[in-house]
Amino acid sequence: MPIAPRAIVSPPLFMAAGCRAIDRDWADAHPATSLMERAGMAAAELAGTLASESGESILILAGPGNNGGDALVAARRLATQGFRLIVVSRADPARLPPDAARAWAAWRESGGTVLADIPPSRRYSLVIDGLFGVGLQRDLGGEDARWIEAVNGLGCPKLALDVPSGLDSDSGRVRGCALRADHTLTFLGLKPGLFTADGPDYAGQLHLDTLGIDAAALPAVPGIALTQLESRHRLPARRQNSHKGLFGHVGIIGGAGGMVGACLIAGRAALQQGAGSVTLGVLDERVVVDYLEPRLMFAVAESLVEGNPDVLAIGPGLGQHPRAHALLGTALAATCPLVLDADALNLLAGHPELARLAARRSAPTLLTPHPGEAARLLGRRVADVQADRVGAARNLSAHYRAHVALKGAGTVIAHPDSRYAINTTGGPWLAQAGSGDRLTGMVTALLGQGMAAADALEAAVWLHGRAQLTT
Repeated sequence: MPIAPRAIVSPPLFMAAGCRAIDRDWADAHPATSLMERAGMAAAELAGTLASESGESILILAGPGNNGGDALVAARRLATQGFRLIVVSRADPARLPPDAARAWAAWRESGGTVLADIPPSRRYSLVIDGLFGVGLQRDLGGEDARWIEAVNGLGCPKLALDVPSGLDSDSGRVRGCALRADHTLTFLGLKPGLFTADGPDYAGQLHLDTLGIDAAALPAVPGIALTQLESRHRLPARRQNSHKGLFGHVGIIGGAGGMVGACLIAGRAALQQGAGSVTLGVLDERVVVDYLEPRLMFAVAESLVEGNPDVLAIGPGLGQHPRAHALLGTALAATCPLVLDADALNLLAGHPELARLAARRSAPTLLTPHPGEAARLLGRRVADVQADRVGAARNLSAHYRAHVALKGAGTVIAHPDSRYAINTTGGPWLAQAGSGDRLTGMVTALLGQGMAAADALEAAVWLHGRAQLTT
């Protein structure tokens, strides 16, 4: 039975190459048991619940690979249940992979027919997309694009098998064009591209079917989907006999003229997330109190950096002037955990000596770039970062020996030990000024209360996505 991925704690993420390896290993070890038959059966079962009750046919698109074979098995199963079907494929049966060729032959032997094109002006109760799965390695165009455009214009539900056709399963980028599914049934394990970049806009509601393979038998992978918080993401309950000194003194540096709000937002978020005390080193020294949150303390920025807080964050509203440069240099020498955001990241990108200092830190370093900042840090285009968000985050983490949250749809959190997580909370409401500043404050608060750097960044990102932005 398909599983809702969000019901699983930290499910692993499998790259396309890993999925193909699992298929090969299974076929070698279990020659008498076809995973394609299991996938097709699972697809037919879910399709039967999704098809509208209009009585119209189910349109099934079968591609030239194993994804098409899954669709043909589903067609055979659905036919036995009495569903009306229209199967469309341009695949050459003589060039299909062995399992898919057997599925084609079984469909034809059962009396099934295959059309070479989508019939015009028809209504359908459901579309099953079995054109291209995780093996897609090119941009789609021509007849493939015409079919996808036609299906996207239909008003019925659409079920994609494994990944929506045209969506890169590793990166979540659209390869030329992609089918917009209402549901995606993915097999064996989850894929990174379903959770980041364009994936969430094209995959619809996700369903996972492991095809009866025990998770313990699957190879270990470095990535997880951050679906729920684990015990490591939670702070211990506070004792009744407590005081503010037990929960961290957080320092936040930023707030140059005209950008003070960024620093205030970060400070307020740190208090809301439980920091024992928060001091702001606001560069615009006319600001000495926050009347909406008078618990915030203020200090000269240079004194705060040198004052040995438990955690330090620098960047929200910092600017890139000489004073900001000097403050960042001092902050990089601090022995406490350090969160770098916004203009602190831009300064790193523009000044190699600061970047070298950051990479040599012994205390935990955390970077929270958006795609533009990540592109500057990597010396690449934003489009390159977005085309491989997992790779970009992991490259930044390795270069700076830092914990990195590459913000955006499906924030990617990468760690120096090569692990990564893709967050599953959040949404377009976070696309608002101040959202990143709030995340900075939340991370510093969790660090100040003693949470490990990797866990604090993951927990803050997940919690940040759970609530709509408030300042």
